[in-house]
Amino acid sequence: MASSPMMSDNSSLNESRGTEKQTFALVSLTSLFFMWGFITCLNDILIPHLKAVFSLNYTEAMLIQFCFFGAYFLVSMPAGYLVKKIGYQRGIVTGLVIASFGCALFYPAADQAVYGLFLGALFVLASGITILQVAANPYVNALGTAETASSRLNLTQAFNALGTTVAPYFGAVLILSVAAGAGSELSHAQAEAEQVKLPYLLLSGMLATLAVIFSKLKLPVIEGHGEVRSDGKPVEYLGKTNAIGHRHLALGALAIFVYVGAEVSIGSFLVSFLGESNIAAMEEAEAAKYITYYWGGAMIGRFIGSAVMQKIPAGKVLGFNATMAALLVCVAIASSGATAMYAILAVGLFNSIMFPTIFSLALQNLGPHTSQGSGWLCLAIVGGAIVPLLQGVLADVLGIQLAFFLPVLCYGYILFYGLKGSQVELVSSKEHV
Repeated sequence: MASSPMMSDNSSLNESRGTEKQTFALVSLTSLFFMWGFITCLNDILIPHLKAVFSLNYTEAMLIQFCFFGAYFLVSMPAGYLVKKIGYQRGIVTGLVIASFGCALFYPAADQAVYGLFLGALFVLASGITILQVAANPYVNALGTAETASSRLNLTQAFNALGTTVAPYFGAVLILSVAAGAGSELSHAQAEAEQVKLPYLLLSGMLATLAVIFSKLKLPVIEGHGEVRSDGKPVEYLGKTNAIGHRHLALGALAIFVYVGAEVSIGSFLVSFLGESNIAAMEEAEAAKYITYYWGGAMIGRFIGSAVMQKIPAGKVLGFNATMAALLVCVAIASSGATAMYAILAVGLFNSIMFPTIFSLALQNLGPHTSQGSGWLCLAIVGGAIVPLLQGVLADVLGIQLAFFLPVLCYGYILFYGLKGSQVELVSSKEHV
């Protein structure tokens, strides 16, 4: 029997309302992507500053990234279970509250001027950001069709890159420049105490405000991502009883590990790299502002990538970008002066689409294992703790320039994942049931 015009109109109206809700949710989520990008990138300013204040070597300075990204390793899986229980929206609010508390802890850390307290505050802050990532990334992935998931996540991640673009300038002005000009009556540690309090208290207030706002918003509820049956047994999907059993997810977790490691390593060493006499011989405050170009390239690349992946398969775009990033790092290693400087800054443009593209490719066809899969991928962000620490050891032994060969190896694996590893295993219809 043919449907009546009234039924058709109601169906169109409901579809239109559903689309409006999804659009509103995506717009709201962009603020979160901006904030955690901003906070994460401030580490690139803290590293050279605390290195000077506490007279640290490269390995010790990289403990900042180790503590920050180590939180992803410890918190991601519990966060996945938490989000599964309380839902994406409440998970986002929980993450914001914890991140706000972590920023507030910078006040006593700065007051005491103790390096270990800074590391503790960073761990708490990163724990909140981890919960945000576990909730927000798969939520964006689910707000629309699977075909446009990579494009959609790249678009929201572009605002994450906007935060990373603004943060270095903010940090250079409020932390490095002011502390560098502190009066002689203050010790380096006291100057650090005075300059770090205000920026992080402001961030704490902003995160707390966002938590209140997101607790009041009416966001669409995503159904069908439960991982446990009513009898308590795990759901079997495509022959697998857990997310990590899916080959493309397991390989994708490793891709996230090496990508975040490479991206964070390059960003962490930029100020020191540009300060080298054979590169640009810049003062810290001046060099910090150039990090904006690195992260600004990532922002521009994500907007471009979002459009490109409407036409070209995401895996091929990922493979191309990995190749270009590896070549640019090789140029930075083999050259000096302006050539090396602009080569390493240009890597950001090709880093741009990697995280959201790997994330969405790895979550393909996970069905009820999606939130658990997101937990595994966020756990793999611990690469941002391990790889920079390894590069710090290499920089102490080989020098800062030669140590950049480590990110080249990381991009080699990402090339493999884009072209081969991201392909979803085919299953028979019998297994699918």
